Amino acid sequence: MTLLRLAVALLIGSTLAVVGVPSPVSAQEEAMPMAQEASSVTVEAVLARDVVDRMPVDSGAAFPAEVGTITLWTRVSGAAGQTLHHVWFYGDEQVGDVELAIGGSPWRTWSRKTVPAAATGAWHVEIRDAAGAVLQRIDFTVGQ
Repeated sequence: MTLLRLAVALLIGSTLAVVGVPSPVSAQEEAMPMAQEASSVTVEAVLARDVVDRMPVDSGAAFPAEVGTITLWTRVSGAAGQTLHHVWFYGDEQVGDVELAIGGSPWRTWSRKTVPAAATGAWHVEIRDAAGAVLQRIDFTVGQ
């Protein structure tokens, strides 16, 4: 066996031996609650008039009353196989909830909301995980 192969075999063998040996756990450690892992989901979102080639076009935070539709474009990392929701609000009233399947990481997706010309004023949209936790909120206005 060459010296390099011997070194690799020893390294692999010692690593497996260390990993395979259980460490002793005290009664105090068993009673301690496990720390919750921080969410690794990251969200980038942009409001726009449209999406072209999977990218937002004509973005902003204020839109004219005759905008017709508004699109929320979202780029998500760390949520492959999960679902997210775009929850749309006019004032404090929920007016839409779009469920979006996240197929990979990163993943780009979007939803559209039809905005009646009379629905002017404050709007917002929340990006929520499947449990309902708000990952991001975006406020915008229509017709002002």
